[in-house]
Amino acid sequence: MDLQLKNKKALVTGSTAGIGYSIAKALAGEGAEVYINGRTTKRVDAAIKKLKAETGNQNIKGFAVDFADSKQVANLISQLPDVDILVNNVGIFEPKAFKDIPDADWIKFFEVNVLSGVRLSRAYFDKMIEKNWGRIIFISSESAVQIPAEMIHYGMTKTAQLAISRGLAELTAGTNVTVNTVMPGPTYSEGAGDFVESLAKQQGKSVAEIEKDFFEHVRPTSLLKRFTSTDEIASLVTFVASPLSSATNGAALRADGGVVKGIL
Repeated sequence: MDLQLKNKKALVTGSTAGIGYSIAKALAGEGAEVYINGRTTKRVDAAIKKLKAETGNQNIKGFAVDFADSKQVANLISQLPDVDILVNNVGIFEPKAFKDIPDADWIKFFEVNVLSGVRLSRAYFDKMIEKNWGRIIFISSESAVQIPAEMIHYGMTKTAQLAISRGLAELTAGTNVTVNTVMPGPTYSEGAGDFVESLAKQQGKSVAEIEKDFFEHVRPTSLLKRFTSTDEIASLVTFVASPLSSATNGAALRADGGVVKGIL
């Protein structure tokens, strides 16, 4: 299927690894002009080299930006003033007991996970409306509707993304601009993989045993009964980014493996 993404300009934040990298790879594979992002030039350069080799698309560039720093975000926008597709993927997470989460952590999580998407959407939204075409996609999580007790501050930011996405979608009425949210479930990304492997080492178990235990006791409602791959998430995001998804707007799209036990 041709997703009609050739030469579309896409920015994917938090894309040197994990879900973001897979999204960038999928978009590049469809012929889009892709801009990736990481916190260091070294990681960005390495990811660009790898993406070019994997996709054959040489039209891939990148920016080193720490989204906890608003000045760095403003600099990115000045260098890339216009995009067709914005994927707000960058995010941080950390399991921590509620009583141990200081104000500084709440502020940092909101700054990175929420305001990153707000700032970029604010920069690009009106230009998409003027062109009468654009895609803004927030990468949220099933944690937006099933707030994890072990990281309430993270869940709060994922819920906020749903509200922002839906509100922005209301402003697109009658245009060819869409704003949607994709909600992955437990996904074997770089951060999650490191965490699982660390647990396996600590407990003297295999990664497979840790995964089985996780879906038996931590996410027992999963229908998939395994971690989702980053490429599986990217497949949905790439469709939502394409002109073929024109009837999908203001939606919270679940790619959670059935973890959320509900119809809507």
